[in-house]
Amino acid sequence: MTESLIPLLRCPVSRSLLRLRVIEYGKKVYNGTETTIIKDGILFSDSEWCYPVIDGIPRLIVEAIIDYSVFLSAHLPDFPQRRASLATRHAALLASVQQKNDRTKKTFAYEWKQFDYQQDRTWEADKPQMFERFLSETDETAQSINGKLIFDAGCGNGQLNQLIAANGATVLGMDFSRSVEQAFKENAEANAFFIQGDVQFPPVALDAFDIVHCSGVLIHTNNTQHSFNCLVPCVKEGGKLSVWLYHPRNNAGHRFILLLRKMLTKLPLPLLYWICRWILFPFAFVVKRIKGNKQPARELLIDILDQFTPEFRWEHTHEEAKSWFEQQKFSNIRVTTSNIFGFNITGVRREA
Repeated sequence: MTESLIPLLRCPVSRSLLRLRVIEYGKKVYNGTETTIIKDGILFSDSEWCYPVIDGIPRLIVEAIIDYSVFLSAHLPDFPQRRASLATRHAALLASVQQKNDRTKKTFAYEWKQFDYQQDRTWEADKPQMFERFLSETDETAQSINGKLIFDAGCGNGQLNQLIAANGATVLGMDFSRSVEQAFKENAEANAFFIQGDVQFPPVALDAFDIVHCSGVLIHTNNTQHSFNCLVPCVKEGGKLSVWLYHPRNNAGHRFILLLRKMLTKLPLPLLYWICRWILFPFAFVVKRIKGNKQPARELLIDILDQFTPEFRWEHTHEEAKSWFEQQKFSNIRVTTSNIFGFNITGVRREA
């Protein structure tokens, strides 16, 4: 990260501004120019909450004091006392985020670890197609996003963020899992930033973003509408919120997949990964080849992992999603794209 990112960040619990203590600087090349970055550090809230910056990435999840306790213990002398106090005063909060987040973080980190940045497409779209899909979903153009501040809440492999930044926008990519580590490593755009964060506790400034984009993320949280409501305050007045959701599909094949998911997601993750790789993947590979579909093997494996390993996977109708926007007083609500799997819907946050 660079220090220019700090004004956009907030403590996900107290919502306070964050103060940075630098541990180590590093170098990274952006747009062909070597830039000094903050490689390691600690971000402090106005209370006892603290969050590490590790390998250039702010780790702004509520449970950072647990997930990154080794790093914080090594660099913060009073961390044992700080952690004990937080664990006592916020025991219920820490327990709830660990319960809802632990499996999801692991499954998406494993999924994106399979991705090859030099060869693979993202959901069968190459880079130009990925960018065009983003423009269609958000109802924007390459010209209209120039100069805008965009929050990509659930950035996955981070490739889209580079494309957005290359077209003149400043984009903050956030993901729940450690997939942000490779996204940050591969990024070469100075205006593309990456953080680790939770859509239900967005660690960013409120009323700040021209566009908040959340594609295929809310439906993998424990409560889609609650997660949607948590992102609403991030959108500035007159700004746009864009979300992509699964919609119900009424056919026997889909019902069978949902039943299979219900059984598989109860299994320990190592066993579930084994079944996906050595049973479901070979079967799907053969079926696709018989049908003439030549999707590359690794992309197919990522699709299978995305379908069967996430703990949560919800489906919603267009009308249901529209009602969420209406309840939050959005205007210009419209479904921008729709296909066999799901749909994208946008709305503009009304000015007070």
